Amino acid sequence: MTERLRDRVAAVTGAASGAGRAMAQRCASEGAAVLCADVNEDGLAETVASIEAAGGSAVARRTDVSRESDVEAMLREAVERFGRLDVLMNNAAIGSGRADWPRAIAINLEGVYHGLRHGAALLATQGGGAIVNTASAVALVALPTQRLPEDGGLLPSGQLGYVAAKAGIVGLTRQFAVAYGRGGVRVNAIAPGGIDTPMLRGGTDFSEGDPHPADAIHPLGRIGRPSEIAAAAVFLASDEAAFITGVVLPVDGGYTAM
Repeated sequence: MTERLRDRVAAVTGAASGAGRAMAQRCASEGAAVLCADVNEDGLAETVASIEAAGGSAVARRTDVSRESDVEAMLREAVERFGRLDVLMNNAAIGSGRADWPRAIAINLEGVYHGLRHGAALLATQGGGAIVNTASAVALVALPTQRLPEDGGLLPSGQLGYVAAKAGIVGLTRQFAVAYGRGGVRVNAIAPGGIDTPMLRGGTDFSEGDPHPADAIHPLGRIGRPSEIAAAAVFLASDEAAFITGVVLPVDGGYTAM
C-alpha cells in the first residue's frame, strides 16, 4: 500500500459503517491520522479499533451532521487532536427508505453543506486541502422504476428527498470548488452506484455476498464494494488529483452510462 496521505489529517463523516468506514480505514492505511465521525458510537468504536489494530491513528467523535454546531465541534477536535486538518470526507447519509423529505434533506444535504461551509474555510486558513463529498449516481440519472407509485407517479417522499439531496451535493461541490480554488482548497464528489453496505442491504432480504437485486441494473453485473468507493475518495484527496477540482466522479459500474 502506498502512503499518499502520509502525515496528513483526515476527518470522515458516516464512518461507523459501510463506505464511510472503508474511507476512514483507507485514509489511515495511506498514512493519515483520522477523526471518525458518526452518530453510531458503537460502530465508531469498531472503526477506530480496526484502524488501531492495523497500526493506524484514529479517534472517534459523535457527530450529528444535521446540527451545524456538531460539525463545527468535529472540525475543531480534529485540529486540537492532530494539529491541523488536510482532508474532509463528507459522507454521512441516511438511505431513502428510512426518511421522510425533511430528514433526508437535513442529513444528506444540509449535513454536507455544514461540512463544506466550515471545512473549506478552515482548510483555506491553513493554505489548502481537499474535500470529497459523497453524492450518488441518482444525482446524475433517474432511479429506475418498475411500476407507477400509487400516488399518481411520485416516488415516496423519502426517496425524493434522497435524490434531491444528492443532486444538491453536486451543485454545492462545484460552487465551493470555484469559490475556494484560489485558497488552495480542492472540492470534488464521488457518485456511487449501488454499494454493498448496511444501508443498501437494509431495504432487501439477502445475505452479504449473495447476489443482490440491484446487480442487474449495473452494466458490470454487480453492485460495488465499499473499498472501491474508498479508493476513489482517497485518490481525489491525494496529490495525484492535484489539478482536479469541481469534478463529480461516478463509481457506479456503468450505471450512469445507460
